[in-house]
Amino acid sequence: MSVQSIYHLTYRNLANVASILGVLPLFLLFGSSGEWYLIPLIIFCNVMDDLDGILAVKLKIGSEFGARLDNVCDAISHSVILMFVGMANGGICMSAALIAITVVVLRSVSRLDPSAAAGKGSPTNELVRHVFFILLLSEHFGFEGSPYLIVAFVLNAITMALPWKLPFMIRGMAKSAVAIGIVNVALLVAWLVPNALPFIAAVFIGTYLYSFGWALLSHFRTSSLAEPE
Repeated sequence: MSVQSIYHLTYRNLANVASILGVLPLFLLFGSSGEWYLIPLIIFCNVMDDLDGILAVKLKIGSEFGARLDNVCDAISHSVILMFVGMANGGICMSAALIAITVVVLRSVSRLDPSAAAGKGSPTNELVRHVFFILLLSEHFGFEGSPYLIVAFVLNAITMALPWKLPFMIRGMAKSAVAIGIVNVALLVAWLVPNALPFIAAVFIGTYLYSFGWALLSHFRTSSLAEPE
């Protein structure tokens, strides 16, 4: 194989490499100091999840295989993170995490069929971001995070399965590469600058809850108008 062929092969698969790199470091969670790596790994996985899409669009190297690989890698990384958090808290939190993981896998598998309609509910990485904020807030303010994690698992399991679009979430509104970069920088700032954490968390979680409420009201309003007199 010529050097030029190797170059083109590497270039065409840059987005796929980013997808795989988002999964590989998760083995660190299974070591003796796994909890120490959890927060940086969530940020890293979020960056790689966004980077593969940006590379595919900007370099025009998107493919059906790449889209499927991205879904598989997302299902693996998000499920592993949620399982680790659920096991660390145990009890009801573990059960709620299993419910969320089941929905993550079902949603990801449904997207493997290129002919299937795109899901409208909240993305699976939105739940991972909520877990990220709850863990940081509980550590920063010294409260028990398990009840809030349970709520996040159950509520996101519902919104991931919804057939309605949740339109006002921060990541969903970030369309350009610059906007997506700002979202990831915000996660990093939330981790490294504790004073900024409550405000950033409020923006992400608040827009999610607002979107959920908006979707519910819109659905019921549409249903009531469609009902015959």
